[in-house]
Parts: sequence; C-alpha cells; structure tokens
Amino acid sequence: MSKLFLEQIDERVRARYTLLYVVTWEEVRARHLLTRVAEKQKKRLVEWSITDGLRTVSGDMRDTQRERNVLKMLNTILQSSEAALYVLKDFHTYLETPEIIRQIRDLSYALKNTRKTIVFLSPTLKIPTELEKAMTIVDLPLPTEAELQNLLEEKLSGAAVSRQFRVNLNEGERDALVKAARGLTLMEAENAYARAIVRDNVLDGKDIQAVIEEKRQIIRKSGLLEYCDVEESMKHVGGMEVLKEWLRKRVRAFTPQAREYGLPAPRGMLLLGVQGCGKSLVAKGVASSWRFPLLRMDMSRIFQGYIGSSEENMRRALHMAEALAPVVLWVDEIEKALSGAEGSGSTDAGTTSRVIGQFLTWMQERSAPVFVVATANKVEGLPPELLRKGRLDEIFFVDLPRGRERAEIFHIHLKKRQRVPEEYDLHTFVRASKGFSGAEIEQAIISALHDSFFENRALQNQDVLRALQETVPLSVTMRESIAALRDWAHDRARPVTVLGQRDRTETV
Repeated sequence: MSKLFLEQIDERVRARYTLLYVVTWEEVRARHLLTRVAEKQKKRLVEWSITDGLRTVSGDMRDTQRERNVLKMLNTILQSSEAALYVLKDFHTYLETPEIIRQIRDLSYALKNTRKTIVFLSPTLKIPTELEKAMTIVDLPLPTEAELQNLLEEKLSGAAVSRQFRVNLNEGERDALVKAARGLTLMEAENAYARAIVRDNVLDGKDIQAVIEEKRQIIRKSGLLEYCDVEESMKHVGGMEVLKEWLRKRVRAFTPQAREYGLPAPRGMLLLGVQGCGKSLVAKGVASSWRFPLLRMDMSRIFQGYIGSSEENMRRALHMAEALAPVVLWVDEIEKALSGAEGSGSTDAGTTSRVIGQFLTWMQERSAPVFVVATANKVEGLPPELLRKGRLDEIFFVDLPRGRERAEIFHIHLKKRQRVPEEYDLHTFVRASKGFSGAEIEQAIISALHDSFFENRALQNQDVLRALQETVPLSVTMRESIAALRDWAHDRARPVTVLGQRDRTETV
C-alpha cells in the first residue's frame, strides 16, 4: 500500500500537479514517504504548521523563513524559486476563509510551470467548492501486514538487546499478533504492543487479545463503527438450512487459493424478513463461524455532525472497514437509512442522497474482502440499486419459524439456560407457539424462568405454556404487514429454509 501511495504522489508531482491533499492521521509516516519522493526528484521538503512556521525537513538545509502567518506563508511559497514540496499540516481549518481560498486558487495557476507542489496533510477531508477542481485527493492507506511485521520485529530486536522484557512467541503467534493489529496506524500498533508488554513484561500468545482490545477502543473512539464482541455462532441459529449451506460453501472463498481458482471474494447478502426471526443473530454467527471481526455500522452516526461532514463520515467508516478486512460489516435495518434518500433534495440539500450513493458505489466497486450483511424489516424505501446483483450476492427472506424450526429454537434456548431440552415437552411447546418469532420464544422461556425462580422450584412445562399463552405474537398484531412482506418476497428473494409439506400447510 505504501508503494502504491509513493507511486501516486511521485507521478502527480512529476506531472506538475500543484495541489495535493493527503488524508491521514500518520504525519510521521507521511513525512517519511514524502521525503523519499522529494529525494528521488531532488527537491527540498518544507513543512509548515501554525506552531513552527515554515521549516526545511530534507534537502538543502539552509534556514527557512519561519513564517507562521498563513497569507504571508503562502506568498513566500509563491515567491520562492526553488524546487520543493511544501507540506502544510492541518490546513483544513483555514479553508473557510475567502482570502485564503482565493490565494490558494491563485497558487494553483501560478505554480503550474514551476517545480513546486503544495501537499495539504490532514486527518480530515474538507475541501471548499472553489478548490474542488484544483485539488487532487490521495489517501495514505493504513500500514500493511508487512509494515506491521517490521514494527513487531523491531520490538523483538529491541527486547533481545535491552532484555527489558521476555519474548515467548512461536511463528503462528507472531503472525496472529500482526493480524490482530491490522487496521491500526503504526503509532497505535506500537502502543498496543507496548501495552501488551508492560502488563507482565512478557510478549506471548496471550497478548493477542490485548491488541484486539486496543483496536476495539480505537474503533469506538471514531464513533462511526462499533466493534462487536461475538459469542454466538451459527449453531445458535435455529433452522435456516439453505442459508447455512450457502454460507458453508463460501467460507473458503476468501483464501488465496480461491483467487487462483478465479473465484472472487463473496460480497455480502441482504436478510429481509419479519422482526425477531434471527437476522441480527445470523450476522453475528457469520462473523463467529468465519472467525472474522464484526463491525456494526449505525447509519444515524454517519449523519451526525456539521453540514458536509456526513460524506466524510461515510468515507472514513468504509476506509476503516477495508483496513480491517477480511471483516463482516453489519448494516442493521438498512431500510431506515435508505428510505430518506429519494426526497433528500428538499429536506437536507441532498446530503442523504449523496451519502447513500457513496455507500452503494463502494458496495459495487470495493476490492477489499468486506462481507456486508444488511438486514431489513421492510421493503419500502429499498432502492433497486441495492437489490441488484453485483452489490450483494444474494437476497434471503427470513420468515416466521415453522414447526420443526421452532422445536430447534426451543432446544437452543433451553440448553443455553442450563436446562436439558429432552426433559420438556417440546412437541406441545411447538403447537402452542404457532406464529411466534424466535425472539418471542426466547422471551417466553425467560418469563417462565422468572415465574419458577420466584416460586423457588424447577422450571416446568406448564410455566412455558402459560408464558406462551400470555404472549400476543407479532404475527397477530402485524398480520397485514407480514402478509405483504411475504407476497413481495415470494418470487424476489430466496427462502432461508426448505419447506416440507407440513411446513407449507402451516398458516399464521
């Protein structure tokens, strides 16, 4: 990735692009890479910040005028006759002032026939409309596994020299420690390794979880994605044999062997269906079964902030997901986010439409192995662009569980709560729970446990049956909505289970 970044910068500087905008948190790493470009082209590298003013970083180390005033600094760049890369740090905060915007536009023309290039270096992408055509955006990708491996080797070499801590890692644990740091900057990875070491002055396989915990904190600080702890697996999902088999056939599709075979990485699926029937559980189960991290995207977080920040929030969230790949990206209740796109021009100046368009384009064009699991309870508001092949591999319809599936769900939840399922009358439970969702079955068991616990006795069949009888299922209160959803999905989506003859005759 760093090599690609170097090539992109080098080509644009040689082509005399005058304004480049590098988006990154890693100033030190960016400076190192830009220094290599400057040295290759025999140019000076000059940095500016509001605290230090202009100063030479590499090349001819003659004194540089340490001008801190922004307009005077830009004029100094204009007047200079030397070939140089000028790196301006955190300049996005000044791109709201009309005088500065005008001065930069003038520079974009004036520097065209010189060997000077201005590089704006910032963690935030914020370009005023007046400069959109003049600036070229270049993202500095997060460190590759090779770079993280080099960082770890430096740590281990330091341990061998200083003997400040012991190293007890086999080859597999070293590789797992590097993979655990994917998605972190070099500084964040170094801090994560250091934190793992200082706990007991030993770096071993147990520290893999410490690095993952540090990653979870960093993702949480971003406020855009949620790193989910996953305990459930597909074994906790009742029924859905068709979906489980579909997923089993794709677990090896993320390997290099699949690429050599000519098989692309799976892109994702849309789970459409009745509330409480296990769609969210499937998202967690996929991540657990495939041993991928699970990231949850809450669209409401994307649309927070000042005007113009929603597009940047989406870009950052998707960039973070790609940096952690292979990963499962869970977009829960996606219809709520997409429903406002069509009329957003009259309500939010088209922000929702642009952000959703950005997301749909990424779904189509992404190359990183990010498996998207989108869930939806309603079809209204889902755009045709989301439903077509290419963005997602398959659309599955999750209906209310039929008899044999309800039996499996009762078995799962009784066993989960330290009960022996075979000691209960599951057949009677199934008949009494006709039209119940998986979530409603779970809550009925919990309610029954409350009753038996209050009376200080063991759970009995009658407790569960009473809880079922006292529950009004969603299939009754939302009968019309569920019927409409089934009609839509009949020939547009793939059922998650194969219906037997008895299942087909069961009505809700």
